[in-house]
Amino acid sequence: MTKQTTIPSKIDISILVPIYNEVDSIPDLLNAITTALDPTGLSYEIICVDDGSKDGSTELLIQLAKSRTDLKAVIFRRNYGQTPAMAAGFDCASGEVLITMDGDLQNDPKDIPKLLAKLEEGYDLVSGWRKARQDDALTRLLPSKIANWVIGKVTGVKLHDYGCSLKAYRAELVADMNLYGELHRFLPALAYIEGAKITEIPVDHHARRYGKSKYGLGRTFRVVMDLLTVFFMKKFLTRPMHVFGLFGLISIAGGMVLGLYLTILKLGLGQNIGDRPLLILAIVLVIAGVQLFSFGLLAELLMRTYHESQNRPIYRVREVVGGGSSSKSRSQI
Repeated sequence: MTKQTTIPSKIDISILVPIYNEVDSIPDLLNAITTALDPTGLSYEIICVDDGSKDGSTELLIQLAKSRTDLKAVIFRRNYGQTPAMAAGFDCASGEVLITMDGDLQNDPKDIPKLLAKLEEGYDLVSGWRKARQDDALTRLLPSKIANWVIGKVTGVKLHDYGCSLKAYRAELVADMNLYGELHRFLPALAYIEGAKITEIPVDHHARRYGKSKYGLGRTFRVVMDLLTVFFMKKFLTRPMHVFGLFGLISIAGGMVLGLYLTILKLGLGQNIGDRPLLILAIVLVIAGVQLFSFGLLAELLMRTYHESQNRPIYRVREVVGGGSSSKSRSQI
């Protein structure tokens, strides 16, 4: 199905779809998106980011992008992963609202109007919840439930389904977020750090029609590492000295207490302390404490450079009311 309308420079919705070896799904996916959005009367674009596919997806996307005015194909030189693919989609999008979804037809484009309606209630991010998920119970559902619980506890953002790619974002929200590593799954947590209003709604989930899943248990280590990164960003992004300095002072204090105890034994009781493990422990604690304190100072300097070099504020203003005006900025949420 070929669209004949011309997309304006500023449009209502950008649909972002990372693609990796989904050649059989692409035609049905594009038609489903068109069928879901045409009745809304909203202007939209579809941005498919080909993440180094090897099955013919690249050639198909290039061909379709030349014949459809609503489709933009972003072709990577090689496979980089889902997070870079989503970052590229965000960078290329020109819509007021950004919708992300998978390219395997397990997300249903019919749910997009529901996400948009919920977003209009004043939210900055609406996440899909695959309440009736069509995946293997042992290898996908159980690990997902555990991961969602852990992520919710660590980040403070309680969602039933962090792994659902079907989400709606206000464009000004993602403009303040930089993605790297495997952080795409933690976008709600990153948005929460930026002060976003977040909610979720149940969405449909279908069994995979073509190909096989690209996800497995091997991602667990990367997810844990990125979760620790998000936790640090949430707690100490603008004050790293509070964590490094605290542990440094505790370590130094512990070393000094042990040192004082050993000094009393040596000078007061005349005991030999040269062969005591406590002496080595006291020295290690003091040295480690000094190093941690130094790391804290360096981290503070790096954070100041990070914020000042990008002219990045350490706060986010949602709206200014009074004084003869009520305004919002694209850099504010």
